[in-house]
Amino acid sequence: MNRNEFLTLGGAALAGLMTAPALAKPARHKARTKHPVAITMWDFSWLERRWDGAGYEDWDVALDDLVRRGYNAVRIDAYPHLIHFGAKKDWLLMPPWDQQVWGSPDVNRVQVLPALTDFIGRCHKRGIKVGLSTWYREDADNVRMKITSPEIMAEAWTDALDAIKAAGLIDALLYVDMCNEWPLDVWAPFFTPNTDQGSWQAEPSRDYMQRATTALRAHYPDLPLVFSATWGEVEQYLDYDLPYLDLFEQHIWAVGQNDGEFYKLVDYNYERFSSKGYRNLSLKAADVYHARPDHWKGLLTDKIDRMAAVSHKLSKPVITTECWAIVDYKDWPLLKWDWVKELCETGVRRAAGTGQWLGIATSNFCGPQFVGMWRDIDWHLRLTEVIKSAQIDQELHQGKLWERI
Repeated sequence: MNRNEFLTLGGAALAGLMTAPALAKPARHKARTKHPVAITMWDFSWLERRWDGAGYEDWDVALDDLVRRGYNAVRIDAYPHLIHFGAKKDWLLMPPWDQQVWGSPDVNRVQVLPALTDFIGRCHKRGIKVGLSTWYREDADNVRMKITSPEIMAEAWTDALDAIKAAGLIDALLYVDMCNEWPLDVWAPFFTPNTDQGSWQAEPSRDYMQRATTALRAHYPDLPLVFSATWGEVEQYLDYDLPYLDLFEQHIWAVGQNDGEFYKLVDYNYERFSSKGYRNLSLKAADVYHARPDHWKGLLTDKIDRMAAVSHKLSKPVITTECWAIVDYKDWPLLKWDWVKELCETGVRRAAGTGQWLGIATSNFCGPQFVGMWRDIDWHLRLTEVIKSAQIDQELHQGKLWERI
C-alpha cells in the first residue's frame, strides 16, 4: 500500500486504528515482559556542558538523577567524525547557537575518547541503554566536510563502534542514528551545502541512507540503524521501500503541526544567535496555548496517531527522543513550564497507548540544565511509569530493536 492508497482509507477507518478502545491494553498482552524504554536526549551536552554549574560536570550525579526520575535509556552524540579524524585529539568546537542551552553557547574544547566509553560504561552499570546519534558538530577546521560519501560516514561510525566494542560495551547500545534529523544542513552540511536535494524523501537522500547503512551493517549487522527525521508528512514513509532502516526515529512536536501554526502565531523562527525569538515566546507562547489547549493537543495526538498507523502498516517500530510540545525552550524570566509539561504528558500517554513505540521521551528538556523541568521529579516518575508499563503490539515482538530493549 502506498501513501495515496493509505490516505483513501478515510478518516473513519484511520481513526479506527487509534480509537480509545484500540488504545486500551488487551488481555492477551498481560503476559508480556518487555515494555518501551523511557529515553532522554542528552545530545552533545553530556560532553560539552561540563563547566561548573552546566549540569554534566559530574556524570555520576547526572546519571543517578536520571535513574531517580525513572529513565532507563539515553541518546547521546558519539562524535564519530571526530573519532575518525582524531579520537584523542583536543578538538576546538564552534557553538551551534548562543540562545539554546543544549551543548555550549561559545567555543569549547573536547576529547572524545576515552570519554565516550567512560560515559557508556557508567550508563551500563546503572542499566541505562545508550542510543548513539550525531549532530556532526563543527570544529575549528570543520573536518565534517571531509565526509564526502556515505561510505566515509560509515567508516567514521565503524571507528566509533570499534572503540566501544573494544571496551566491552557494544551490548550497552540500543541503536545507532547515523545523523540527527537528516539531512538538515545545520547538521549535515556535507550533504546539502548549496543544493536543492535536501529533503529526507528525495532520491539522493534515500540513496545516501541506503549506502551508509549497508556499509556500516557489514561490520555491525546486529545493531539497529536509522536516520532520524523531523519532517511532517509521515505518510510518505509508505511511498518508499526502506528495508535498510530498522526503525523510525521520528521527532514530533505540537508546534510543528498545521504548517507550524503555533510558531507563526508567536513569531518564533528558530533564531539561534538572536534573542528576538525567545522574547516573542516570553510575550506570547503561554497565552497562545491557553487560549486553545484542546486545539494544540488535538494537533499533537493526530500526528502521533498518524505515525502509529504508518508504523503499524509497515510493522516497523518507532522511537521518539525529541518531542512533544515545543522545540526550543529554556529557563527564562517569562517562560513557564506548566503548559509545556501539560502538552508533553498528552504526547507521552498517546504514544504509549498505541503499542507502536519501543522508546519514548518525555520532552526535549529532560536534562539537568533545564532546571524548571528537571526539578519536578514527581512529573518525571509519573510519565516514565506510563512508558515502562506500556504494552508493545505483538507484530513488533521481533527484530533488532526488540532484542535490545
